[in-house]
Amino acid sequence: MIPAIKWEGDRLVLLDQRYLPERIEFVHCRNYREISAAIKDMVVRGAPAIGIAGGYAMASSVRECGETSFEGCYRYLREAANHISAARPTAVNLMWAVDRVLRKALSVLESAERAGTREDAALKEAYAAAVEEARTIEAEDLELNKKIGEHGARLIRPGSRVLTHCNAGALATGGYGTALGVIRKAWEEKKISMVFADETRPYLQGARLTAWELSQDGIDVTVIVDSAAGYLMSKGLVDCVIVGADRIAANGDVANKIGTYTLACLAHMHNIPFYVAAPSSTFDLSIPDMSAIPVEERSPEEVTSFFGTRTVPEGVRALNPSFDLTPHGLISAIITEKGVIEPPIPENLPRIIKG
Repeated sequence: MIPAIKWEGDRLVLLDQRYLPERIEFVHCRNYREISAAIKDMVVRGAPAIGIAGGYAMASSVRECGETSFEGCYRYLREAANHISAARPTAVNLMWAVDRVLRKALSVLESAERAGTREDAALKEAYAAAVEEARTIEAEDLELNKKIGEHGARLIRPGSRVLTHCNAGALATGGYGTALGVIRKAWEEKKISMVFADETRPYLQGARLTAWELSQDGIDVTVIVDSAAGYLMSKGLVDCVIVGADRIAANGDVANKIGTYTLACLAHMHNIPFYVAAPSSTFDLSIPDMSAIPVEERSPEEVTSFFGTRTVPEGVRALNPSFDLTPHGLISAIITEKGVIEPPIPENLPRIIKG
């Protein structure tokens, strides 16, 4: 699998996911503003991958700081952190990673200031520490995904036909994947007979990315239009649903790609297990429930046009919420690297995540 994110020298190289699978192109980001723009424009997407890219963006801002005083450096880095975090407001991994790298850089600068180190030397030291922290976040994510896969595979019955939505695989993470990590592990254990991938309108992450990833791994995958999921369920062709998440509230409510809530309702109606796979960094314990999760609204042109060709009559408006919100009552279990959170999810979540 081609890596979606690669740090080379002092720049971040991103696999441009807007063009997969038609062609493979890379975007070379030389500063934190270019990385932020790539996040916003969905060159890189998926909550964990956005977080990793955001961590490198924060590290880049340390190198770019041209302030001549420690006070100016602190101000510059906090402003950069706010700019990066605003690129995708729903995915909490972005804010989490940016804050983690920022705290590392500030810690080094504060120690250097107390020691009387010159500002330019302190910034070089802080930059090295920030890059190392971003690398650590990336390496940790890959290991977490493998643990999620192991925990989640235990829930899959032999011969299962699994439905997934959007792309929560290696392209959306540091490697292996969350929802696709579970699928990969269960496939290795010969528990899965078929994977159905929702096309995931309007950006087609399922049709373009999930289908590409799984086919690269030799996993049997069939793409369906989003609106066909209920029909397949009614015919008994789906045994479980596995999706990722962009933010999970303290009570277990989930924000994920638009269409997730619809699948959860359909799965509940047909008595089909509905699983969410996500690392602990996706949990936002500062918010009580989904009412506090911001939902990103993207450009209507993503709906009114398809690869540059307009498909909606001129003058007709379109709504394009990028995410929707699924209450914990519709979720059969949340699969994390720390274990599986089963109902009652609000009661069990703190024990797993904080334990």
